[in-house]
Amino acid sequence: MLKKAILKKGKEEAITRKHPWIFSGAIHSMDACNSGDLIEITDYQGNFCGIAYSGTGSIALRILSFERIEINTEFWVQRIRNSWNLRLSLGLGLNTPTNAYRLIHGEGDEIPGLIIDIYEKTAVVQAHTDGIFEQLESISEALKIVMGDSLERIYSKSKASMHDNEIEDVYLLGSPGTTIATEYGMKFRINWEEGQKTGFFLDQRENRSLLKSYAAHKTVLNTFSYSGGFSVAALDGQAEKVISVDISQHAIDLANDNIALNQNQDRHEGICADVLKFLTNSEDFFDIVVLDPPAFAKSLKKKHAATMGYKRLNQLGLERVKPGGLLFTFSCSQVIDTELFEHTVRAAAIESGRNARILHRLSQGPDHPVNIFHPEGHYLKGLVLRVY
Repeated sequence: MLKKAILKKGKEEAITRKHPWIFSGAIHSMDACNSGDLIEITDYQGNFCGIAYSGTGSIALRILSFERIEINTEFWVQRIRNSWNLRLSLGLGLNTPTNAYRLIHGEGDEIPGLIIDIYEKTAVVQAHTDGIFEQLESISEALKIVMGDSLERIYSKSKASMHDNEIEDVYLLGSPGTTIATEYGMKFRINWEEGQKTGFFLDQRENRSLLKSYAAHKTVLNTFSYSGGFSVAALDGQAEKVISVDISQHAIDLANDNIALNQNQDRHEGICADVLKFLTNSEDFFDIVVLDPPAFAKSLKKKHAATMGYKRLNQLGLERVKPGGLLFTFSCSQVIDTELFEHTVRAAAIESGRNARILHRLSQGPDHPVNIFHPEGHYLKGLVLRVY
């Protein structure tokens, strides 16, 4: 029998809005439990509200189902199959031009705390909560059932996302290796064990494709380039010259490797440097500048400092764009919403003395869906500006 949590009177309104989080302040009482335990939620009058798992911090419960259902392998099979069918409908999959994609995107796929990325025949599973981590065996079995022979490896990579040094990243299926994944036919070497996140930044796929469509005969500066996703796309779009800049030599080596895989190294230069210093000291101008920094703010406390950082970065980026050129600029900081991001870029344009027009407002790809009842799932903001 599941342990129970009773909501305070009136707090069941969050349930009627189908938001998957219950904050600690909304709970009247809850049975003693460990973080990750499954909990049945009822309202103050004892009416069933949902099945969740418990957590620490302000988000006390994350809801897995608003229906009375057993959380077992069959449950995970149904959720994963629904998500896989969606990805197949998007043209993603093993025998398509794009075999690297996100299969499960947390709340966007009705599984709070779970990320699963697919690289050809490898699934990289990342738990962000105790509740998901304790279910990884059942989730792994469900993946095998749903994906069958199209799956050769399942790698659990939760040590960093759980911030727990006692957790080991392990193979739940198969053995160590790497793969060459494809994105619209472009090749990328994926090392899920050592790479950032699950090995690659899949959320920028459609934005890389957009850059490719603008890149012909252009000079492109790709900053915070990591493994060279935007650089490969620009070169595949017949860019005249691409420069990749990242503070990590390892990242530059990854970018050079991926560009060599696509046989475009003669039009590419990788530079290991601090991006802000590079932009400050550069006297060159480019047809297209890409600003894709890591999250400047991971908490509300750092929101103001992050805003100032984005403003300075965008000012420097705008100053390096040729008249009539393009700026692709992004923020993946969840606490920087779309309105604040645009306001910050607008302020940067004023500081730089440049005029600009917004051509595109960008977001994460459709394999990173946002649950309409959980707007917090929208985290990637981007703009394409024509700069004068």
